[in-house]
Amino acid sequence: MPHPLYVAFVWHQHQPLYKSRTAGEYRLPWVRLHGTKDYLDLVLLLERYPKLHQTVNLVPSLILQIEEYAEGIAFDPYLKLALMPTEQLTISDKQFIIQHFFDGNHRTLIDPHPRYNELFLQRQDKGPNWCLENWDAQDFSDLLAWHNLAWIDPLFWGEPEIAAWFEQGKGFTLSDRQRIYTKQKDILRNIIPQHRKMQNAGQLEITTTPYTHPILPLLADTNAARVAVPDIKLPHHRFQWPEDISRHLQKAKQVYRDRFGCEPRGLWPSEQSVSPAILPDVAEQGFRWLISDEAVLGWSLKHFFERDHAGNVQEPELIYRPYQLETPQGNLAIVFRDHRLSDLIGFTYAMMDPQAAAKDLVGHLEAIASSLKSHQPSGSSSLENPWLVTIALDGENCWEHYPLDGIPFLESLYEQFSHHTELQLVTVSEYLEQFPPTQPLPADSLHSGSWVDGSFTTWIGDPVKNRAWDLLHEARETLENHPEATEENNPEVWEALYAAEGSDWFWWFGEGHSSNQDAIFDQLFREHLMALYRALNEPVPPELKLPLEDHTHKQVHRPQGFIHPIIDGYGDDQDWDHAGRIEVGGARGTMHRASTIQRLWYGVDHLNFYLRVDFKSGARPGIEIPPEVHLFWYYEGRTMHNSPAPIADLPDEAPLNYLFHHHLAINLLTGDRRLQEAGRDLLWHPCPTTAQVAFATCLEVAIPWTDLREVGPDWSLRIVAILADEGRYVSYLPEDGLIPVDVP
Repeated sequence: MPHPLYVAFVWHQHQPLYKSRTAGEYRLPWVRLHGTKDYLDLVLLLERYPKLHQTVNLVPSLILQIEEYAEGIAFDPYLKLALMPTEQLTISDKQFIIQHFFDGNHRTLIDPHPRYNELFLQRQDKGPNWCLENWDAQDFSDLLAWHNLAWIDPLFWGEPEIAAWFEQGKGFTLSDRQRIYTKQKDILRNIIPQHRKMQNAGQLEITTTPYTHPILPLLADTNAARVAVPDIKLPHHRFQWPEDISRHLQKAKQVYRDRFGCEPRGLWPSEQSVSPAILPDVAEQGFRWLISDEAVLGWSLKHFFERDHAGNVQEPELIYRPYQLETPQGNLAIVFRDHRLSDLIGFTYAMMDPQAAAKDLVGHLEAIASSLKSHQPSGSSSLENPWLVTIALDGENCWEHYPLDGIPFLESLYEQFSHHTELQLVTVSEYLEQFPPTQPLPADSLHSGSWVDGSFTTWIGDPVKNRAWDLLHEARETLENHPEATEENNPEVWEALYAAEGSDWFWWFGEGHSSNQDAIFDQLFREHLMALYRALNEPVPPELKLPLEDHTHKQVHRPQGFIHPIIDGYGDDQDWDHAGRIEVGGARGTMHRASTIQRLWYGVDHLNFYLRVDFKSGARPGIEIPPEVHLFWYYEGRTMHNSPAPIADLPDEAPLNYLFHHHLAINLLTGDRRLQEAGRDLLWHPCPTTAQVAFATCLEVAIPWTDLREVGPDWSLRIVAILADEGRYVSYLPEDGLIPVDVP
């Protein structure tokens, strides 16, 4: 029987526990704001396409927070200010509003709204102090209104009351702001019922996650981190409380049953993290399947998934199928997501034309089907087996970067799926019920790892992360010494423990990830632990009253995620927020050879490598700045043709005397750029390029990966920037090193 290519979208909806256990209020507004923008519209849009089935994962702790906002019993500092008469705003209130009420992607959430954009540009151009001194009560009232209006999903803009606010644009009163808040609650109130309705209709499958999003393998044993990284430096105290796994799963199931009236079948383990140790509890709790990442599958099979230059897996039969895990408590199915396809939606398609992006994703799926057909011994032009492509990702944060919150992209994508005869969207459970897994994966062969490189280094191993684990261990031991404190007679202490065991705090601690709210995440983690001690009438350890780390601005940053800057030469800092950054002149003060250079920014997405060079204000090319920038690519340990940099007067010192494979020359005066590739006999050969280059207040460059022929998707590379004048060496960046770049 011929089959279509089955495709399972799994959208993961999660926000950290923002409610302070000591203050009794929410520290940050993101459940409320994402709730009005991202949870309800995703399924309402799908409902318009009844042939299409999908899976949505709702984290239990997110559900509880949504419900508190919907009931009007949850308040955060942003909301309290939005509901306050402007004449009662203090100076510190106004400073907070000026600093935080533009949080969000300004291109999609602020720029489209003239009044909101007007206030944003005033802050950007004239500075926060000018706003504080010159804005009147109406300016603040309008900003308080627009911060909430902009986060209402475009799917609801046609509703008469919302349309009237958008048409009004300015002059918002306290009464207007109160009615906007009422509208927020109306949207939030419909999220869970709409999911239940669509699950009952068979178009949606709802899955769950351990109660507060903990990493189960690390609760079982922090030594699990050594499976992927044997020499990882672990906390002083080994955290080993496997009994907490069943508690988190039981709590998750209870939340699920109360909202959806049935048992959950699928489990999204937090951070797609799995290990053999967690499987017995997952099976014993009655789950039928769980999901992880292709990196975990690769480690488990001892197989590296290679991709072609289009990014498609070359061994599709290994990844596009479910596997069966056998445990004494029963069998489990496990599916593994295609990491790259998931990332294209999460990080890349937002920067493309929506129709082109949807067509690109469908094209990748068609290529997968074609590849699977080509591997069939019969040579049939139809798929003989029921293959499943799993695309699983964050279902909320990515849409902030899409025009109109991703609606044009999803509409185009759903239209193409609705009329495609060889692609079929399914829920994971309906696929597994029809096609149970036949490929065994021994439970003890399952790798211990997560979606991030198949390891746990994002959550453990860094000194600050390890210190947090030690604090958690001490609190857990204290609770263990109070056997009288059961969940029945002291629920507060257990809720505090569950909150502290969540993965989110460890994500933000130490190196790797950073945000404007790092200090608040630090505070929330410690507040959860403090609440545990107080619920036991134990003294709070003094170290919990101090931040785990210094949250002041750091001078050197590694990339924290994909970036998608607009290349216009003006260096929008929000575009480069997750880029790597190297301070050069001014900040470190050691760049004696090119003191007009302030800093380098660098980053990647699936389409391009990006570089930005900041110069001192007013510096001019050809005068203070050398007029030529030459970028050279160095591929360590790769066998290929390489050549020396064709720059006169080049010092004979590393890394300038390395041999390079690619060379992009940029003329800051003319805007010209040319790409060369090394060939035989140390010669350079010109090759075509579609690199974007713009120079105004800074230099911005985007080099497509397709320009860098022969570069494999798993390669790492290093780049040096040489500044020259008429082909003669002047200086280079970064000092005494190379820019490290990991190709996605």
